[in-house]
Amino acid sequence: MENYIGRLLDNRYEILEIIGTGGMAVVYRALDHRLNRAVAVKILKDEFSRNEEFRRRFHAESQAVAMLSHPNIVSVYDVSHSENADYIVMELIEGISLKQYLEKKGNLNWRETLHFSMQIAKALDHAHSRGIVHRDIKPHNIMILKDGSIKVADFGIARIGSAKNTLTREALGSVHYISPEQAKGSRVDNRSDLYSLGVVMYEMLTGRTPYDGETPVSVAIQHINGGARRPSELAAGVPLGLEYITMRAMSPDLEKRYASAADMLHDMEEFRKNPSMTFISSLDGATTVVPKTPAAVRSGGMTRSEAERYAAARSAKTGENKTVEERRAERARREAEKAAERKKKTMIIAILSGAVAIVLIAILLAVLLPSGGSSEDVTVGTEEAGEIRVDNFIGMPLDSIDPDDYPDLKIDLRDVKEAYSDEFEKGYVMDQSPRAGDMVRRGRKVTLTVSLGKEEIKMPNLIDVAESTAMSTLQDLNLGLKITMKDESSKDIRQGNIVRTEPKADEKLEKGQEVILYVSLGENKMPNLKGDTEANARARLNALNIGIHIEVLYDTNDEYEKDRVYRTDPEAGDQLEPGDQIFLYVSKGSGKVRVPNVINQSRDYAEKILADLKLSVVIVEVYDDEVPLGFVISQSVVPDTEVKEGTQIVIDISKGKDPSKTEPTAPPPTEPTETAAPTEEETQAP
Repeated sequence: MENYIGRLLDNRYEILEIIGTGGMAVVYRALDHRLNRAVAVKILKDEFSRNEEFRRRFHAESQAVAMLSHPNIVSVYDVSHSENADYIVMELIEGISLKQYLEKKGNLNWRETLHFSMQIAKALDHAHSRGIVHRDIKPHNIMILKDGSIKVADFGIARIGSAKNTLTREALGSVHYISPEQAKGSRVDNRSDLYSLGVVMYEMLTGRTPYDGETPVSVAIQHINGGARRPSELAAGVPLGLEYITMRAMSPDLEKRYASAADMLHDMEEFRKNPSMTFISSLDGATTVVPKTPAAVRSGGMTRSEAERYAAARSAKTGENKTVEERRAERARREAEKAAERKKKTMIIAILSGAVAIVLIAILLAVLLPSGGSSEDVTVGTEEAGEIRVDNFIGMPLDSIDPDDYPDLKIDLRDVKEAYSDEFEKGYVMDQSPRAGDMVRRGRKVTLTVSLGKEEIKMPNLIDVAESTAMSTLQDLNLGLKITMKDESSKDIRQGNIVRTEPKADEKLEKGQEVILYVSLGENKMPNLKGDTEANARARLNALNIGIHIEVLYDTNDEYEKDRVYRTDPEAGDQLEPGDQIFLYVSKGSGKVRVPNVINQSRDYAEKILADLKLSVVIVEVYDDEVPLGFVISQSVVPDTEVKEGTQIVIDISKGKDPSKTEPTAPPPTEPTETAAPTEEETQAP
């Protein structure tokens, strides 16, 4: 098939290189010249392109996949036949397969398993809603993108759900993941994909498939017979709830398996909200069905005694503390014993009462008949049950309620609902049905709802979890957390996984809380110290314990607060060697201050407040007729302006009134003097 490299299909798709080979086709990387984008082109192999049946199947796959549009399913762009080549054009996925990821990591922690599994289930739910059964769910066909999301690929043997299936060569190639009905060649439906998903989950949790053998047929027979060991027996830390979901999906009995991907997603979501929860269900083939109640979470067809045995066996193996469900089962056992004892006593009383009644009737007949009394038949009857008023149980501790105290009502303490409440303490009745005061017939069942206390969301344990998975886990809490990522060197945690968190695991989380995720750079790598305090940066570097030398340089910085690291040399991610010199550049603050308003303030006050802000003060004394002596008249920088430290501020200080502008004093008035009249000659002189 390499002869396609370099060719241009339909004058549009340039084939560049082979990126994968399947049972029926070869997948190439190609360039779509019309849209100028990279695509994947899947071309039917030559030996099959001449076979009409294979060509039909190949095109059936193309039409089926083209019907699907979902973020967790590889998109199909085009379907064509060109130059004797049957091909489809698909979205090009930049990432690795789940199989490659498992080969690298071995097994996954339960959070990562749940993160991937929910996305696969969503993809299947979408496909099943359109009548498409994948039929080949396995890690090889699940692609992991860089952001931690997944896409289900290669609907290579997908067909419309009503089609028949046989143990084909493709199925044998995937024998570790096929459902029992596929192995037997029986009709398959949506539940076959859910079985395969259960097997994939099993492998993620344990690092191995549930069944293995020397030949494909021997493995197929094991799928048909069932009996896989529980994941918790093979790997530590597998939660009971997730184990239940996995084993129920893998049930060989179709009727005990999940009916739909939506049902399976429901349980996954319930478990995601409360990882400590357990499910009451028949994982070992029990057929007794218990009504589904919130108290039991989801029955799945298992009696409480069976649930107790399962929980007890799990607890004995793992040494875990009793869960809420185990404590409930223990309480149910005690109630059952009390009920049996009451029943025994009631039977004895009934027998004795019956005997006494017979004797009394005999005496009565003996008295009446000989005396000529009425010979009519004597009928022994009872009154109608009537109605009673329901007691109020709200606010009572559940442990204080004894059903014997309420003989006219049926109160089953083994079947109670549970819910979180901000009003009622844990263990107290918060609701009841029928309501208190209602009139009901005698013997009516009263259902109680008991408080679980205030719902607290705690920080999950994300140590050694992939960065993308950790982000998704926190976002799924719907708390609006402010998440910050910081790089940190680690010799124990692989690169890209979480080294530690702030807050730590199991600490209470609040809405909008800041969370810091420290992501591993690998061993002896320079951590990202930007934004850390000088003390914290020193501590993180010294924790590397490789004898490095630290030198701190201080300078102003507009972006980082005082005492925060704003640059390092070497930079984050660089490899460190023993004895290396590390430079930490620490902020002295922005170096900017906001100029205060000192107008009309005294000289001493103005000089002090400006000097405290590290501003250079220049005093100019001037006369002013309005501002008192020694007070500020004006300043050279407008108040509330932001300036750098050391900026010169000129302030004018009043010297009081200008003496040169004072009005002169008027001279005293003088006495008028008499003058002689001019002579005739003086007046006539020219």
